Amino acid sequence: MKHRIFNLALSLGMTVGLMLGGSVLPAAATANSCQLNSARGNIQHVIYVQFDNTHFLRDNPNVPSDLEQMPHLLNFIRQNGTLMKNDHTVLISHTATGILTSLTGVYPDRMGQPVSNSFRYFTANGSTRTGVSFAYWTSPLFDPGNPNPPFDTTPEMINEDGKIAPAPWVPYTRAGCDFGAVATANTILENTAIDIPTVFGAGSPEAQEVTANPAQAFADFVGIGVHCAQGSSICSAANNGKPDLLPDEPGGYAGYNGLFGAKYVNPVIKPSGLMTDLDGNVIQDATGHVGFPGFDGMEATVTLSWVAQMQEAGIPVTYAYISDAHDGHGTSGNIHFAYGPGEAGYVQQLQDYDRAFQKFFDRLAADGINKSNTLFVFTVDEGDHFVGDAPTPAGCDGVSTPCTYNRVGEINANLRAMIATQFGDTTPFTVHSDDAPTVYVDGNPGRTDPVLRQLERESAQLSWLNPYTGQVQNDITVALADPVQEKTLHMVTADPARTPSFTLFADPDWFFFASGSPATCATPQTCAFIPARTNQSFAWNHGDIQDEIATTWVGYVGPGVRNLGTSDVWTDHTDVRPTMMTLLGLHDDYLHDGRTVVEPLYDWAVPQSLRAHRETLLRLGATYKQLNAAFGTFAMDTLKVSTRALASGSAADDQVYNGLESRIEALTADRDALAGQMKAMLSAAAFDGQALNQRQAERLIEQGKKLLEHAHELAQQD
Repeated sequence: MKHRIFNLALSLGMTVGLMLGGSVLPAAATANSCQLNSARGNIQHVIYVQFDNTHFLRDNPNVPSDLEQMPHLLNFIRQNGTLMKNDHTVLISHTATGILTSLTGVYPDRMGQPVSNSFRYFTANGSTRTGVSFAYWTSPLFDPGNPNPPFDTTPEMINEDGKIAPAPWVPYTRAGCDFGAVATANTILENTAIDIPTVFGAGSPEAQEVTANPAQAFADFVGIGVHCAQGSSICSAANNGKPDLLPDEPGGYAGYNGLFGAKYVNPVIKPSGLMTDLDGNVIQDATGHVGFPGFDGMEATVTLSWVAQMQEAGIPVTYAYISDAHDGHGTSGNIHFAYGPGEAGYVQQLQDYDRAFQKFFDRLAADGINKSNTLFVFTVDEGDHFVGDAPTPAGCDGVSTPCTYNRVGEINANLRAMIATQFGDTTPFTVHSDDAPTVYVDGNPGRTDPVLRQLERESAQLSWLNPYTGQVQNDITVALADPVQEKTLHMVTADPARTPSFTLFADPDWFFFASGSPATCATPQTCAFIPARTNQSFAWNHGDIQDEIATTWVGYVGPGVRNLGTSDVWTDHTDVRPTMMTLLGLHDDYLHDGRTVVEPLYDWAVPQSLRAHRETLLRLGATYKQLNAAFGTFAMDTLKVSTRALASGSAADDQVYNGLESRIEALTADRDALAGQMKAMLSAAAFDGQALNQRQAERLIEQGKKLLEHAHELAQQD
């Protein structure tokens, strides 16, 4: 989840402790009104868990992967369902973007957060400011330092029509099911600065508490919530329920309430006492603040206890987040000590996570919540790349032989000073700091502006002394995209102020920021260095395009899911939502960008329209994914073309650039039109009972293959 706490610290500055419990309660009466509509009516619970940076693939071939070191979870998935091991994130590959794409089933251009966990945006005078991706679903763009009136009044979660994107809990609550949210991005209050006024009101007692006791307000109101069905007693006014307002929701959303914050949720789901983790320990910070511990504090034993408690209290649908295991977060939930693969602290945390899952599954089984009546979905926001020296001793596996590391940490690099030093170019720009930095040139010039074009050419040629190797590295820049290719990658939203001048995808060992101090680099080490290893170290890079970052996993268990063990079918985050909705017999009021992944599902669990012309349906789905996905072959091939275009030409001649950009624009327009027809056909089969038109589907498949071939041929040209 790299830098999530940093972003929240812009407005909060601290995290606090959470209390959990473990007693079993009788199901609330409202649970009986929950009308999930699975094929045989046997799905009565939904448990969705999304990890931060937890890997199925090995980061070191000798060291078992994260999931391999959590056998209770891995075996639960593989012995009872299917692990999709060839899943993919979207761009930019960060916590907020990955989670929000999975929750909605749409690419970031349709939900507003392609660059996260914070992002830059242009103001009217061409300067830039920082927005934060983590804010409650209905909040306006969250800029912690924004004046009143604000610079940008667009919604935080902005869809393609400029409205608040549809919320993921709506199909559940409309079906009469209460929806519990445990630290799941933007479904709960994320911060006190903007979310409390948005939900409770600027003059509310909750808002007054923010002023009087900000740490306690954070613990009380951030991170935990329940979105209730109409008439649910859980979110009643007597329990401090507030109107769950979704003014832009398709079809309207009146008469629903929500319960926001541990202060109000905890007494409802566990009236018998304080909340505890799965080990029975009361969770609190060192200063005794009771409530939410901060997002880095959402370790498995904490998160899973909260999920179990909600389920036991009659909340049949729970969505939850678990923080990564490769950082030592500490008791305050505000510490980042970056471990390397196989390092003792990392291995210990994975063992703790594994024990938590064992207790979680045992506790649910005792409650009668199991694979026979529950849809379990486990997934991850993104992969990441470890930056550090090779471990010692050679061949260590971390389990029987702990690994140790000399240096651990990403290469921190000042892109602005490096460009000024190497090329003498002092063009002012800002970046969203990352190993894939998005660059915002002051004044927001058009993409063909000579000053911007020169900066792109220089970025393509960037070279510097690599402090790990001691050698000058000439291939730091891996790929480049300006707004033409960013559109292809689904990075251009309905808010033009959020569109970067260009994006630099770098070698994943590097992490770039942009500072004018120093203006130039007296020595190479001045501007590119490995920070000292402290409790604020970062060594797991993501956001970029490398396989270890892009490749993720998702596990499905429950009625209707085949026991395939593992599957290598190509999927991405947008496929999770339609697959779940199909299994549950529910509908969203918008068209997904993903497809229902029928391969791991029994025929009886899906509509007849998804069984008819099955082979054609599978070929259409596979072609569609490679054509439209952020990491599909079309996007990756056109990214190669974009890189060549942005690196080409001179101040006097941009003929190659203009020609290649025109080709990308034309290909993308054709892609968008064709992908639109494909996803409409796939959606109609999944949710409208319309079997494929065989002839039309075959025609679309052939057109898709030709378009993929054209993009690949262009990528292969010199």
